[in-house]
Amino acid sequence: MRGNFSKLIIGISALCIVFVFADISSAQRRKARVRSYNKANVENIVKGIETRADRFVKNFDNSLDNSVLNGSKREDNLIKRAKKMESEVDELKSDFDKSDRWIDNKPQVRKILNIASDLNITMKNRRFGKKTESNWARLRFELNTLAKIYKLPTIGSRAYR
Repeated sequence: MRGNFSKLIIGISALCIVFVFADISSAQRRKARVRSYNKANVENIVKGIETRADRFVKNFDNSLDNSVLNGSKREDNLIKRAKKMESEVDELKSDFDKSDRWIDNKPQVRKILNIASDLNITMKNRRFGKKTESNWARLRFELNTLAKIYKLPTIGSRAYR
């Protein structure tokens, strides 16, 4: 009887040790997934967004010219909004190069994400062709990456409505 009790205690202790080590290794894996960014990393992402935004605006404008919105006030407003986003991205890149601390650009990033959220609604509700939609998907992904870096809500979240 006493021998069984000892085996039970040893078994429970071993099980507790396994759980403790499993929890420690799980926490280490979670920590490894959190990526830290330096100015050079963020700068590369901003440069990619600038290039992609330029391409998107051209594709978007062409798609609008070939849509039922062509010549309408809605088309003018949409292209104006897309160009505003492109302009804000250009300004972000310019200001980013001047600043020593990349986190200082957080308000600019938020402004870009706000405009992009407006455009995202249009992109979700209409069909603009494979080229424009593909370009938007990549741009949105890169902008959402920037949102995560700056700890801001991603495109389409209610924070931008």
